[in-house]
Amino acid sequence: MQAIVQTEEKVTASLELQEVPVPALKPGEVLVEVKAAGVNRADLLQTQGNYPVPAGASEILGLECAGVIVDAGDTGQTVGQEVACLLTGGGYAEYVAVPEGQLMPIPEGYSFVEAASIVEVACTVWSNIGMLAGLQKEDTFLIHGGAGGIGTFAIQMGKALGVTVAVTAGSTEKLKTCKNLGADILINYKEEDFAEVLKNKADVILDIIGAKYLSQNVKAMAKDAHMVVIGMQGGVKGELNLGHLLAKRGTISATALRGRDEADKARIVSSTVENIWPLLQSKEITPHIDHTLPLAEAAAALQKIQDGTITGKLVLTV
Repeated sequence: MQAIVQTEEKVTASLELQEVPVPALKPGEVLVEVKAAGVNRADLLQTQGNYPVPAGASEILGLECAGVIVDAGDTGQTVGQEVACLLTGGGYAEYVAVPEGQLMPIPEGYSFVEAASIVEVACTVWSNIGMLAGLQKEDTFLIHGGAGGIGTFAIQMGKALGVTVAVTAGSTEKLKTCKNLGADILINYKEEDFAEVLKNKADVILDIIGAKYLSQNVKAMAKDAHMVVIGMQGGVKGELNLGHLLAKRGTISATALRGRDEADKARIVSSTVENIWPLLQSKEITPHIDHTLPLAEAAAALQKIQDGTITGKLVLTV
């Protein structure tokens, strides 16, 4: 099969389409012919040497895809079934092996491209904000990076759950995208201090920045608030005044999806399908896709992620 291979360590531009073996199935896996693969910042980090591949996982990039089952292995799945897949790796290829518990039905009426764009963000946002932080109706929900793939999905999920959504973004155009998706409070982080705008008001915070925003996030927290850190674009080491956190009775969690074991991922996939797929079917949440590129242009796709020129998701077609 053809797949994207990195030919030079830590050089994103060295991605090339090459011939590699079709993956052999392990017990409990199916072989999926990939039709589209979602592009994520984690893929960029992997090419830079900053996101190591978990032991035993495919070295090929790609954490989500959509396609057709061509070999059901020893599972009870059906050959020809169209599926969306949460992956530990391997999506930037013509075929990928997927544990049965990480298969998801494609929402009715969705294309392969649309399905491939929602898997990672849906599982990430729901597992952190629904399952972990317990976002409730009438909460104030702060999302950093509101115009990105995670952000555009989280805005819609928040509005579907009846919360007040606040976002940060770095341009008027990106904030306009957030507003069109339903965001209530729009903060240009280059012009305003979000911690002052939301002082003592944010019940749940979804943070992709990390260290740089740590103290400001605590300042923005309401009583009993929960901040979930899922990215470290602003660094890994920050200073935290525990007294301020204690006064808020605040909780800080830091999570990652990729390194979880198969049972945990299956639990998240099942809960995501149960709680989020109805919102996709009802169009309360819709995919926000910037554009698509062919698989061979994976390096160019990741460069766009690096440049910050994407709003929503970018998808590779196979």
